Amino acid sequence: MLTTRTRYAVIAWLLLPFAFLRLLWRSRRLPAYRRHWGERLGHYPITPPRPLIWLHAVSVGETRAAVPLIREIRRHYPGYRLLLTHMTPTGRETATDLIGPEVFRCYLPFDLPFAVDRFLDHFGPTLGLLLETEIWPHLVAACRQRNIPLLLVNARLSEKSAARYALHQPLVRETLEQLTLVATQTPADAARFTALGAPQVTVAGNLKFDMAVSQASETHVDSLRHLVGKGRQIWLAASTRPGEEQLLLDLWPALDAPDRLLILVPRHPQRFDEVASLLRRLAIPFVRRSENRPVPAGTRVLLGDSMGEMQAYYQVAEVAVIGGSLLPFGGQNLIEATALGCPVILGPHTYNFQDAADAAVTAGAALRLTDAARLPQILPPLLEDRSRRQAMGEAGRRFTLQHQGAVHHLLTLIERFVAAKS
Repeated sequence: MLTTRTRYAVIAWLLLPFAFLRLLWRSRRLPAYRRHWGERLGHYPITPPRPLIWLHAVSVGETRAAVPLIREIRRHYPGYRLLLTHMTPTGRETATDLIGPEVFRCYLPFDLPFAVDRFLDHFGPTLGLLLETEIWPHLVAACRQRNIPLLLVNARLSEKSAARYALHQPLVRETLEQLTLVATQTPADAARFTALGAPQVTVAGNLKFDMAVSQASETHVDSLRHLVGKGRQIWLAASTRPGEEQLLLDLWPALDAPDRLLILVPRHPQRFDEVASLLRRLAIPFVRRSENRPVPAGTRVLLGDSMGEMQAYYQVAEVAVIGGSLLPFGGQNLIEATALGCPVILGPHTYNFQDAADAAVTAGAALRLTDAARLPQILPPLLEDRSRRQAMGEAGRRFTLQHQGAVHHLLTLIERFVAAKS
């Protein structure tokens, strides 16, 4: 009888052609998906010197969250090189922008035994760190076989995801049992991982609270303010997902005003053109941020189609509506907004960041909609109430500071395993 992991391997092999077809499909909007395909199968042109610490951050959000931890690892372990792996081109590009060329970057291979073996044999890491919910059975088993400590850090698991994993309990339990340690964001996450079979679980906090949220330069922010014009009420729809732009624009008559400007920033860059087409179809005048030109007084939308400017957007906006929460996507990270003192409005769907969202609402840093259709009742009054916005902004800064410390906890854990391998 086939073991659960063998059945998983057979399915993975059968899906391999479709994985490359998916990369090709996604490359229609983001050509970078056509590059580095050899890395997806464990072939790498770079060979960093050893000893090596390896950290996997699947995409942009995980990469940004990892930055303070990466900086502290480099400071504490100057004799080690650092390898950062990703699954998306945007994550890889973000690493280049935020960390620089000193850290080696490549794609993590597909979770096939031969590809995983090539990856581990090629790089030979002393220690591996997987961020958030990257649970790959072959990768985890191969690290255990090679006696490479593998930690799942900044781990989170929503009730919805836990129920989905529970459908594959034998394989999930076997994989979690082979992880060296799971360091979760919250006690609720820890309880879910334990229920699924993880034997070594600890709570270390959320790295996103420790993100190096340095305010964009005054010159950058002043330049952006100059382009949008003075005397305008600016609200931000941050990291919107498919369907949410249409929802917001359906509510447009109740949200628009002559002195009001929406900065609309889709979550994924491959959707910038799609959202621009939607605005044209609805005959809503807009300017693309990538054009770097002033927003005329009669134009009500600035399409944020540039990368790496979210902090500047939070600084010029009076209020931010967090994308992914208006429709059932689970919500995007709200912590960057609160850290910069930007009042937050959340939709009803925040299960990906439930604890942080609940805590922000309790702290007075965020408001939650029971229904996205209620946004016209909440947003305009908040834009008109400067004192309330200031109070929410200060509450957001306090809320962020109170929850910091994950980097320190993780460094303590890392030190134990690096010392054991020395």
